[in-house]
Amino acid sequence: MGRVRYYAFRTIQTFVMLWLAATLLFLLFRAMPGDFTDQMLFAGADPEVVEQFREDWGLNDPLHVQYWRYITNLAVGNAGESLEYRVPVTEYIRMRLFNSFILIGPGITFAYLLGSLYGLIAGMNRGSIVEKYGIVPIIFLGAFPSFVTAIFLIVIFASWLGWFPTGGLITADTRRLLADAPWWRRYLTADFFHHAALPFAAVICRYLFLPSLIMRTSVFEVSGQGFTFYNRITGLPKVKRFRHIAKHASLPVITLYPVSMTRAIGGLVLIEIVFNWPGIGAALVDGVLARDYPVVQFVFFLIAAFIIIANFLVDIIYGIIDPRISVEGD
Repeated sequence: MGRVRYYAFRTIQTFVMLWLAATLLFLLFRAMPGDFTDQMLFAGADPEVVEQFREDWGLNDPLHVQYWRYITNLAVGNAGESLEYRVPVTEYIRMRLFNSFILIGPGITFAYLLGSLYGLIAGMNRGSIVEKYGIVPIIFLGAFPSFVTAIFLIVIFASWLGWFPTGGLITADTRRLLADAPWWRRYLTADFFHHAALPFAAVICRYLFLPSLIMRTSVFEVSGQGFTFYNRITGLPKVKRFRHIAKHASLPVITLYPVSMTRAIGGLVLIEIVFNWPGIGAALVDGVLARDYPVVQFVFFLIAAFIIIANFLVDIIYGIIDPRISVEGD
């Protein structure tokens, strides 16, 4: 029952943290100087029109009234309406969020799988050429800012070689051909994969070094623990010893995986701008420039929610992968 109580406690804790994140974002954005109406006044709007706008959107209501309306709407999935585009925020963000995750998800997952495989091989062959010198180009790639890597990829593979387009999701011709097709059809076209190749490669280059280094170091540590020595002297086959080491050494990498996913949402902004990729990063920049607070506030809440939920899932997965991990009361 100890483990069941722990899972229940972590579930409640997750909901409380989501509420705290939403509340903190609400207070921070209300404390910031200026709002969308300042943009309207600066653009030459009539003060009476601006005041009517504030009344219509509830910006003159007391803070506690605004908070209650905000938190109750957010609880049912209503993030409000974009001040700039006059459409529901969830509708405006939905496709951009999908565009980002269809790039981040496969890109970082592939980077972690490839990096973990290298780290495992290097760690199991300590002192070899692969372990000593194979990490150098990986660190070299990871040392560059993401936008620099993106620019190099464009210069080499788009401008010089002409193998890939410089940016965008799909071409205008493909967009016209799929005008009446379902929204997901564009993501199955060869044109989409052609456009996604360079951004995908930029994400891999940016996040490959971290799992490689962590897995390599973790294998070193696990290989020196008592259970690996016991497995070796009892004659356990090398393949099984390899699997046991990989299982235990992967825990730090698993912890970092969701963290990299969440950090990539913010870090992807520059890659999306360089490749003109219509994702959440570009939407965040546009929202900040336009002071479209409902959009910006919801994007930050999504990032916070993903971090909180990802950490919750990691805690659950930890206990499944490594039985040595216990909780109070077991």
